Amino acid sequence: MRALRRLPLTATFTVVAALHALFTATLAIVLDLFVLHHVGTSVVLAVVLDLPLLAYHVRRLLAPMHSLFRALAGTVASYRDGDFSFGLTWDGDGELRELVDSHNALGDVLRDQRVALVQRELLLDTMVQNTPVSMVLVGPSGHVVHANLAARRMLGEGRRLEGRTFTDLLTDAPEALRDAFERGGDAMFTVGDDDDDDEDVYHLSRRQFRLNGRRHELVLLRQLTAELRRQEVQTWKKVIRVISHELNNSLAPIASLAHSGAELVRRGQYDRLPTALATIEERARHLEGFIRDYARFAKLPAPRTEPVEWSRFLAQLHAQVPFKGETDVDGVVRIDLAQMEQALLNLLKNAHESGSEHADVELVLRRLPDAWRIDVLDRGQGMNDAVLANALLPFYSTKRNGTGLGLALVREIAEAHGGRVSLANRTDGGLCVSMTLPA
Repeated sequence: MRALRRLPLTATFTVVAALHALFTATLAIVLDLFVLHHVGTSVVLAVVLDLPLLAYHVRRLLAPMHSLFRALAGTVASYRDGDFSFGLTWDGDGELRELVDSHNALGDVLRDQRVALVQRELLLDTMVQNTPVSMVLVGPSGHVVHANLAARRMLGEGRRLEGRTFTDLLTDAPEALRDAFERGGDAMFTVGDDDDDDEDVYHLSRRQFRLNGRRHELVLLRQLTAELRRQEVQTWKKVIRVISHELNNSLAPIASLAHSGAELVRRGQYDRLPTALATIEERARHLEGFIRDYARFAKLPAPRTEPVEWSRFLAQLHAQVPFKGETDVDGVVRIDLAQMEQALLNLLKNAHESGSEHADVELVLRRLPDAWRIDVLDRGQGMNDAVLANALLPFYSTKRNGTGLGLALVREIAEAHGGRVSLANRTDGGLCVSMTLPA
């Protein structure tokens, strides 16, 4: 038996095949003897009595290999089920020993890879669960497949979201979030009451991809309030530097020319005096205009609202700047006509300067259950995430000579009317600026 274990695998199978053939041939001979009666009964009985003994030895010889093959099949089934804790032992040598050793080595490799994969999954899950960004993975059926802790706090009051439809989650979500999803694409929106200093700004990002051959969507909601406040501090520092620079550029020549004018009067050189005074006047008027523009933003007066028909208001806008969209719209809204006209003129002007074709600049007015919504659309370059997050900040501008007051002034006017402004990149390119006003 042990000698058979030390044989090579091919030799072992040869021996086993020979024994099996011997057993089969012996059985055939016995049957022939019974049929032909050419031998004596005693011989036949002797052969018949030896057959069980031969069968016993053959089965005993094959039993270790049968056990080994059953163990190999069992461990392969365990590997298929993800269990890599099994190993095999074999006392013999030869090719069967090499097979067992190779099988055990494969199990060790699979086990190490499984442990490393589990560790990476734990690390990734820890990072996803503890990130401040709300992450929701939506499956092809519209149900939530995975949601981290931040998403549970924001959309489910701390409860698990898996298994719920994303549409149901949006039903209980803030209105600004629902509007951002309705527009599609990435967006920035505001939740809360600005009057109580309880306003939070969020950036919405949506990405679609295929997982296991099926379409999924990853929704990311990032709170930008703290970051925007830091940006506001930096912006105000920049504003102070800009104002100081502008004041110095105007006051320094005014002081110098005033001193020169006094010297001209003392010397009696009155012919050069008008030039100095004209320069002083020009610099003073420039400084006055600079201060007035910034003061207009900083001290925006409370709106004096009055009932205004949309058809008349949109017709006045269309007469000043072209845009696509219906102007004959029924309905009345209470607004400060001058302020709202200035806000929409700024939006339409930005749309025309975005690189969009003028024919693609569009203004869409819609009646919501308790509000009016105005969308100014273009097919320009849109905004990247950094610009989208800072576009509504005062004095933030990507234009070389821009003041950064256009969109900030629009936001101030909308909020003074009890409304809000949000930005979103359009799916097929371009930007959508939405203003919502109370009905």
